[in-house]
Order: sequence, then C-alpha cells, then structure tokens
Amino acid sequence: MERQYISRCPACGSDHIEKLLTAIDYTATGETFEVWECKSCGMRFTQNAPIEQDAARYYQSPDYISHSDTRKGLVNKVYHYVRAIMLRRKARLVKRATGLSEGNLLDIGAGTGYFANEMKHCGFYVNAIEPDKGARETAARNFGIVEQEPAALSKFGDGSFDVVTMWHVMEHVYRLPEEWQTIRRLLKDKGVLIVAVPNCISADAAHYKEKWAAYDVPRHLWHFSPYTMRLVAQQHGFCLEEIHPMPFDGFYVSMLSEKNSGAALPFLRGCLRGLSCYLRALCDKRYSSSLIYVFRKP
Repeated sequence: MERQYISRCPACGSDHIEKLLTAIDYTATGETFEVWECKSCGMRFTQNAPIEQDAARYYQSPDYISHSDTRKGLVNKVYHYVRAIMLRRKARLVKRATGLSEGNLLDIGAGTGYFANEMKHCGFYVNAIEPDKGARETAARNFGIVEQEPAALSKFGDGSFDVVTMWHVMEHVYRLPEEWQTIRRLLKDKGVLIVAVPNCISADAAHYKEKWAAYDVPRHLWHFSPYTMRLVAQQHGFCLEEIHPMPFDGFYVSMLSEKNSGAALPFLRGCLRGLSCYLRALCDKRYSSSLIYVFRKP
C-alpha cells in the first residue's frame, strides 16, 4: 500500500522533524503508525499514513461513531447524551461569534447530520458536506438533510457563507493548505470559521501517551496544539479571536484510552481520569482534551 510521507512541518515549514511515538489503530485494523513532531514548533502529524485513495477502509468500522451513529456500549450511550448538550452550546457559539440569528452556514464533515439539523432549526440556511456515503444516508433518513460530497465545494461561489464549521474534521483533512484556501474563498469578508480539534498537549494526552485515543491513527493526520493551530491559520490569513475548551471530551477520550490500555473498568477509570483532566483544564484551558477555535476572515 502506498503511504504519505511528510518531509516538512505543515505549520512552520521546518525540516527538523522526528519520530515521537508509535500508536495503534484501535478502531479498524490494529495496524501501527508513527506520530512525528516538529522540533521547531511542536506540530505533530501521522507519518506514513495511507494515501487519500486508500483511506476509506480505515473508517469502515461499526465502532466509528461519527459515521455509524452506534449506541452500542455504555461509552457510546454517554457520547450521545453529551452530544445533545453540546449541540445547544455550539449553536449559541455560532450565533454569538457571527452576531447573527440567521444566515448561511457551511458544515464540513457533517457526519450523521446532528449539528446541521440543530442549526437548521435555529434559522440558518445550512449546506452540509460529508464524504462518507453511509453517514450521508443516515442524515437523510433521520433529519431529511441532503449532505453533499466534498467535490461540491468547488460549486459554491466566492463569499457564499457567513460561517463555516468543522467539528473534529480538520485533523482528518489530507490537503491541509488547499482546505484552508477553499474556506477562505467561501467565507464572506469578516466571516467566521469555527474549528474543533483534539489538543495534543492536553492533560489526558500527556497521561496516556501512545494510548491516547484522540491520536486515532491513521484517521487523524494532524495533531494540533493551540500554538500550531494558530500558526497554520495565520499562514492562510485568518485571525484567531477566541479559544474555548470542550470539557466533556476529556471524559469520553479518557474512557476510550482506558479501553485502549486494556484496563479493567474502563468506564469508571475513564471518568476519574476525565475529572482530573477537567479540573486541570479549568485552571488553564490549554490542557483541555479538545479545543474550539474561532477564526475570522479579515
């Protein structure tokens, strides 16, 4: 199988990159992949990931909740409960960041359509992009939402949207510079981009190391910290306005990480570790398991 080799840091351009750790694909194949780190800025990325044409099989698992919408197991039941809470918070954030109670929203990587449906009911006109056929079918069946394939992005005119959202999607994108350029083109002047990604310098990442579930190799290609996310955004002319913690993510990721570690009582142990990480993030949001970044196009 052909692999993708990265020779320069995507955040700062340095060639001073080294292997940091080896992680396992716990979700689909059991294969191992290397996570490398830039010694100049700290950006991390999955080295020798499958090329984009071969990536689909790594998403073909009933345990991949973003596509399968599974409620199997206690951890996934908790995920659905927490998602209902977070959908309302995300909607409030979009309204506050844009200053709009209605407008044109593009949700990239819409999964099974929950957020797109929430924003539709909030009064926004929503376009949704999702590469996975099964997820698109679920969104249509559950919510009547027609999600389009990524190729549809080229059909939208310049300045079509007030806001673009990417909830745990940017880490999956193969052509990272092109993605940022496309978003910049599609946003209106002073438009808002909201991105949520795992935080590779979080308290739970430091604790679990190569077992940290949010490395999620090889589906996650890029592993951002607040500093490296800002660097990448600045390359493409975006201004960072706000950073918000995602407090519940630490619990979910810790539960999965305990499962990855083969620990007994992973749900209970994950809750306790998640609580510890949550309390640390209260003191400094840079330690939050995942972060939401609010950018503006000048």
